[in-house]
Amino acid sequence: MQSATFAGGCFWCIEAIFKKLKGVEHVISGYSGGEMENPDYDKVSMGTTGHAEAIQITFDPKIVSYPTLLDIFWHLHDPTTLNRQGADVGTQYRSVIFYHNDEQKKFAEESKMNLEKEKLYHNPIVTQIVPFEKFYKAEEYHQDYYNTNTTNPYCRIVIDPKITKLYKDFKPLIKNENSA
Repeated sequence: MQSATFAGGCFWCIEAIFKKLKGVEHVISGYSGGEMENPDYDKVSMGTTGHAEAIQITFDPKIVSYPTLLDIFWHLHDPTTLNRQGADVGTQYRSVIFYHNDEQKKFAEESKMNLEKEKLYHNPIVTQIVPFEKFYKAEEYHQDYYNTNTTNPYCRIVIDPKITKLYKDFKPLIKNENSA
């Protein structure tokens, strides 16, 4: 098993996406990239801790590769908006790939460069690619938020379209819903 850590806006959104993938064992919502030890949601949401809302993924690379996770990451959030995803604004919502080793760094940099060459986006990609240092698990009520709050307006308006896009663009990678 390997780990991957990404930030791409609200952690509820990206957690919901990656939990649906074959080969992904665990997805934990939390905070990474800041200076404060043991941050909590109230402090992170003020934008003063330096942390981004992030997820940490435990995955089986024999089933889903790190480059595939990167591909999904790039395509299911907007990597061109600085410190923002939709209505969520602040450094805590920035786009970041926290690489765990040199191989992940190489894959992340190559995938970013390839996206820029493809000119898939009209604006420059602002996603940071930085070494992983620490990850702090978010409070329990943030874990598996989408699956336990599907009728919440935020989930219906913001997360549901991302899930629909995941099913449309990456259907072969989706877990059998009965085994998820």
